[in-house]
Amino acid sequence: MGDPAGVGPELALKALASPEIQAICTPILFGDAAVLESVAQKLDLVMPEICIPYSEISRVGEQIKHAKSPILLDFELIDGSHFEPGMINAATGNASFQYFDAAIAAAKFNVVDAIVTGPINKEAINLAGFRYPGHTEILSEKFSVDDVCMMLTSDAITCSIVTTHVGYGEVPDLLSVDNIYSTIHLSHEALVKMRGREVRLCCCGLNPHAGENGLFGNDEEASIIIPALEKARANGIQIDGPLPADTAFRSERRKVTDGYICMYHDQGLIPLKALAFDDAVNVSLGLPIVRTSVDHGTACDIAWKGTASVSSMLEAIRLAVKLAN
Repeated sequence: MGDPAGVGPELALKALASPEIQAICTPILFGDAAVLESVAQKLDLVMPEICIPYSEISRVGEQIKHAKSPILLDFELIDGSHFEPGMINAATGNASFQYFDAAIAAAKFNVVDAIVTGPINKEAINLAGFRYPGHTEILSEKFSVDDVCMMLTSDAITCSIVTTHVGYGEVPDLLSVDNIYSTIHLSHEALVKMRGREVRLCCCGLNPHAGENGLFGNDEEASIIIPALEKARANGIQIDGPLPADTAFRSERRKVTDGYICMYHDQGLIPLKALAFDDAVNVSLGLPIVRTSVDHGTACDIAWKGTASVSSMLEAIRLAVKLAN
């Protein structure tokens, strides 16, 4: 469900009510009934008919596993008296973390086939005492996997990010031949599965003009990025670059590129959100489970107003079903 104070609850209810979504999967919603009932009443949305206290999941696990209709797992953690929609709050941060943590456990024990996450507020979960910058880092720790990659994908453009939620000053020291190659490898593997054919990638440089032959930066292109690309090519991966990021996303280049490898968060997410804000999906690569997510945040400025687009959530569910199958 994501953070109760954000748009996650209304998007979850809209997705659950979709005949298309019910036709391709059986949604199991991890959240709080009291919150969802408030959202449903305010925005005239439909509540799931089946509501089971999360405390009973061990007893009803098989029922959930073989369900044919949407089910709400009620955590009974929070209601409207604990927070104000659109406002950052430790209580909603705690709730959103507990939903996600429980969904991870359910996936580990094969109670669910995939996880689709609503948006969390990073400040809220940190106020609640959970020191993580985002979903990807939580998943990496919970599954004890170091090589995890965040890929944002849409029909218009796909970008994978080598470094995720860190400050710009930290990026150069976090880049290495190994983690760039890992991002390339995981992205190639995922895109081949998604496209059903061989794919072509494009890698951006770190510095302006891809370093201008060492003129800008500390020669990261020559010392780190190019060796990673050479390793990828030696393993049969088609990849161009490193290209200057200010020209890499031109329409002509996008026509021949299945996926971009980007060195830092905004290098990839600015073009992606400019081209596909409502339709892109966040996919966590390198995990033993399928996890997808909306590509946007909690949108506190429009939370509980009924104006948030459900498109990214629907796309995230569609892709999760495809990958799980």
